[in-house]
Amino acid sequence: MDLRQLRYFTQIVESGSFSKASRQLFIAQPALSQQLSKLETEIGKPLLNRSSKGVAPTENGLALYHHARLMLRQLDQAMSIARQESMAVQGMVSVGLAATTAAALGLPLVRRVHERYPSILLNVVEGMSGHLGQMMRMEQLDLAVLFSSDIAPDLSAEAFLDEQLFVILPRHSKLVAPRRTSITIAEAAALPLILPTGTHGLRRRISAELEQRNLSAHVVAEIDSLSVLMSCVFDGMGATIKPMAAIHVERERGRKWRALPISDARMRRRNYLYSLARERLSTAAAAVAAELRETAQRLVEAGAWRGVELIGGLRS
Repeated sequence: MDLRQLRYFTQIVESGSFSKASRQLFIAQPALSQQLSKLETEIGKPLLNRSSKGVAPTENGLALYHHARLMLRQLDQAMSIARQESMAVQGMVSVGLAATTAAALGLPLVRRVHERYPSILLNVVEGMSGHLGQMMRMEQLDLAVLFSSDIAPDLSAEAFLDEQLFVILPRHSKLVAPRRTSITIAEAAALPLILPTGTHGLRRRISAELEQRNLSAHVVAEIDSLSVLMSCVFDGMGATIKPMAAIHVERERGRKWRALPISDARMRRRNYLYSLARERLSTAAAAVAAELRETAQRLVEAGAWRGVELIGGLRS
């Protein structure tokens, strides 16, 4: 076995076919098949299931894939460190953020890392928490802010912050009287609501709170795109229940909002900072994790990120 065979194998798995992998690797398909055959012979077990639709890893192949990706990544980082002319921290770091988290934290984090670690290439991936969790399990991300503590047992998960959930509607909306400064959970459930779909962690959190009180939400639309959802709310189609971060970008567009706390329910969402296990975390990723915590703390203390309580060793 050599590193070249492992690189070929991981590319085949990620491409889903030999033909696509050969184009990505700039190697003839017969030569690629020969290298994979040698790898399977050395291991003594089949690594791929082949069909007319392409290839997929066997159980043994999937295990090898995850370890091979980690080995190759660590090798690339080691080579990068060895080649650098100074001891400045450098390398690529991938960070997964849900849309609302990215709205509050994305720009300040990228700016801070760029200023303090210009040799780090920061890759910010925005997506639904379920998809980001899957990417963390597959080690396609170094760090992620997620909303569950049991994404994977071999990852490091640190309780990071709690976000309060608010009923959010446009300033001009007549759904709630202008004099109101809060709302009950029953009143919120009765509003025409625009919420994420049931696969979204935030929707499950809201549904669980309502079910405890034998309430059901009056849902008029289900939208997983934050920008589209907020545009529909601003257009007068209904209200939504979100953390305060949902209106950060909206304010920059000149839109004015009301965020009403729910008076008779503790509607909060806990955030966890996930990373690869400490012994597998690169120096660059560890530096970005520290900057992420520091950036969040600065935003909260400055009042720029409201409705948030920092936990996990950070000052509130």
